[in-house]
Amino acid sequence: MSADHKLKSLPMNALSEVPTPGADAQSITALKKESGRITGYQLSDGRVMDKAEAVNLAKQGGIAGVGISHRNGNEYLKSLPDETENNNLSNLPTVSH
Repeated sequence: MSADHKLKSLPMNALSEVPTPGADAQSITALKKESGRITGYQLSDGRVMDKAEAVNLAKQGGIAGVGISHRNGNEYLKSLPDETENNNLSNLPTVSH
């Protein structure tokens, strides 16, 4: 395996699960934050849901472009690496709901 290939696969290694999105899967268009921390997501159909709801929906194939990762015993969504920075979750706007 080339060094370049190894570097590209590192972000995928951080994901514990990469669900296969269904044909009607939504995308995440904005983040819901409280005190700078992500607490939820706005989907392309306008729904806003908390992190746990979004993780469950992603596991069912309802959200495209994300994988599931873990930190400190909590599951959260993470953008799938695709060579494009502008669709990373961290680059999305914040909504207040």
